[in-house]
Amino acid sequence: MLKVSEILRVKGDTLYTASPDATVAQAVETMSEHDIGSLVIMDHGELAGMLTFREIIRHLYNNNGDLGQTRIRSIMDDAPVSVSPSTSGDELQRLMLNNHARYVPVMDGPVLMGVISFYDMAQALVAAQKFENSMLKAYIKDWPGESSDRESASQA
Repeated sequence: MLKVSEILRVKGDTLYTASPDATVAQAVETMSEHDIGSLVIMDHGELAGMLTFREIIRHLYNNNGDLGQTRIRSIMDDAPVSVSPSTSGDELQRLMLNNHARYVPVMDGPVLMGVISFYDMAQALVAAQKFENSMLKAYIKDWPGESSDRESASQA
């Protein structure tokens, strides 16, 4: 069974965080420079929230396209769903779908281990399916009786 820790290991450990007191404009700059869709908001070493393109778009819409000097704190999701490294892939999928969460922080107690995106989850599922398919094909190739079928055909 796929675990969150395995998805993180494949994804890598690059993390982008911001302070809740940084401006939304600074967050947009960081997200744009690094081509990422979310920032984990950390306050004094603790998870304070998540900022995604969803909150930024809503903010832009409400302010006629102007980012202004608004602080992340005022628009972030301050109660994001999070998981632990031992959470199963199935549970992560369920949480992402039920909470409409495209980005989920992975916390090991108070320590931020990473973020898993909907894309990361999809990529992990495709990789797991490819592995399973190759294992099934190898198993079928060694199916009992296959060599006797070949022998019968060659003797005929």
